[in-house]
Amino acid sequence: MIRRSTATACRWLLLFAVALTGCATLPERPPLPPTYALGEVADCPLAHILDMSVPADKAGLSGLRLLPEGQTSFNVRIALARRATRSLDVQYYYIAQDPIGFAFLRELRDAALRGVRVRLIVDDLYAAGEDELLVGLAAYPNVEVRMFNPLPSRDGSFKTRLVFSLHEFGRVNHRMHNKLFIADNSFAVSGGRNIANEYFMRSEDANFVDIDVLSAGPVVRQLSSLFDSYWNSEQVFPIGRLAVPPASVEAAQRRFDEIVRGTPPDLDERPKDVLGATPIATQLDAGRIELTWAAARAFADTPRKVAGLKDVEKTQTVTEQTLALFATAQENIAIASPYFIPGKRGIEMMRGAGATQENGRITLVTNSLGATDEPLVHASYSRYRVEMLKIGVRIFEVSPTLAPRSGKLGNFGHSLGRLHAKIATIDHRTVFIGSMNLDARSAHVNTEIGMVMESPEIAATIVKLAREDLSTGAYRLRLAGDGESIEWVETEPDGSTIVHTSEPDDSFWMSFKRWLLSPFISDELL
Repeated sequence: MIRRSTATACRWLLLFAVALTGCATLPERPPLPPTYALGEVADCPLAHILDMSVPADKAGLSGLRLLPEGQTSFNVRIALARRATRSLDVQYYYIAQDPIGFAFLRELRDAALRGVRVRLIVDDLYAAGEDELLVGLAAYPNVEVRMFNPLPSRDGSFKTRLVFSLHEFGRVNHRMHNKLFIADNSFAVSGGRNIANEYFMRSEDANFVDIDVLSAGPVVRQLSSLFDSYWNSEQVFPIGRLAVPPASVEAAQRRFDEIVRGTPPDLDERPKDVLGATPIATQLDAGRIELTWAAARAFADTPRKVAGLKDVEKTQTVTEQTLALFATAQENIAIASPYFIPGKRGIEMMRGAGATQENGRITLVTNSLGATDEPLVHASYSRYRVEMLKIGVRIFEVSPTLAPRSGKLGNFGHSLGRLHAKIATIDHRTVFIGSMNLDARSAHVNTEIGMVMESPEIAATIVKLAREDLSTGAYRLRLAGDGESIEWVETEPDGSTIVHTSEPDDSFWMSFKRWLLSPFISDELL
């Protein structure tokens, strides 16, 4: 998503930008012949491994494996890229210019050199300074790179491009938030992670607690169809149409090689992850993978969402389909969302779910003030906390300093921990994992993608993971004795508790920033 602090800056700078831009405009979009996911892949090694892995009584179901550890999740993508022989379809909101981003793009290049068709879609917002890199990748045979909803201004830093594109604020503000990686139309990785150091435990400052899912079988073909809808949409431009052309194809390739050279090829991965599963690369080499088999379906917003939806399309968004799923709950709902703003509608839905004061049917996990990278979002969310607690919602807020200490989801080192996972379980049997936050931006502005799995086994695994992490890695919120203020309960490893009566990890600067900017920001803009 476009960061909320960025959205705020956009509004402050809009008039100034219009005066200065000289009205930068996009070039004319050339006609692009449609291409689609490759259907005939039965002869691919990955497809053969999949066939060998499907139990006889699970035909027609999808294979699924949760990827809660960053190192494992990155290595799954690399393992699939290296074993693909026909196609890689890749779609991300953000690919960073850092060791993780360079290593990832290098694997796409290497696959293309083996003859694999590579199609890459990147949202253009945070692609400042990446034209040379992406043009270089696209200069290789078998590679196409397309930018989603490109900004009119191409030159300069992120802030410079933003300022000189604000005369088309509607374009700047609408982004593609999807994350998807598909190999040979046989295996896919989807979920919350972008491609950057902080999503895979490689940042020295702060790392995200996130979760992806490896999928195989029928649901992958659905994901491929969703990818095709973006690839063939009017919202994507070839990178070569946007960027300054290189002196030659060879020069573009040579520059790409220089940029990505020397990055680490793999991340250290434990022999078994927190769920007791061995590395996917090991399983692929053995010719059989271990998956949970269940009914699954995938859905995504139409790429046309960035230009405004028709009434009938509004009911088909990822947000609306997910809320409809929540409405089916008979027993309980557990939600993890890093950015959570329920609004009046969400509060009414929670109240209607029949939560009780003693043991609410709804559990919410989100970031504490100290963990969030979007303090304005937290300020908006915080206005609803007392009301949610009164309804009976159980609220946990991830602590930046407590979350890393369990060590179950990887080695944080000295970095802070932040929640980034977007996941929910319903009635201990239905699971949602995707890119969608529960806020107005995901609902109305950005495009999103999600997957629903009908699996009590996966739901139980997620609940167990959350319980272990929340026990010592998050604050449990409760109403104070006056019934109108909040207490944050911190649980120590020995079971003792510390009660905070004011917002943990607050600071003068964060308080001042919220005071200064909050009056100008409504829930609908966050």
